Amino acid sequence: MTEDVMMAAIVFGVLGVVLFPLVRAWSRRIEGRGASQAAIPADVTERLERIERAVESVAVEVERISEGQRFVTRVLADRGELSKLPPVQH
Repeated sequence: MTEDVMMAAIVFGVLGVVLFPLVRAWSRRIEGRGASQAAIPADVTERLERIERAVESVAVEVERISEGQRFVTRVLADRGELSKLPPVQH
């Protein structure tokens, strides 16, 4: 009885290992028949490149603004620490 179960497991295991990739490749081939790869028109490609450049320039400007904000915050924090120091006597 256990020999029959082991034999069935081996047979189904081998069939699964062999047939699964074949069925998967066949199904992908069937799915690929109806769909054709549409090429992106040149004007859309140019527009995407312009958008990409614009986004990069906006990112640079945002970084400059954030650097300025960090500088102002640091200056205000340093100025607050200076007011805590005792006045200098001459």
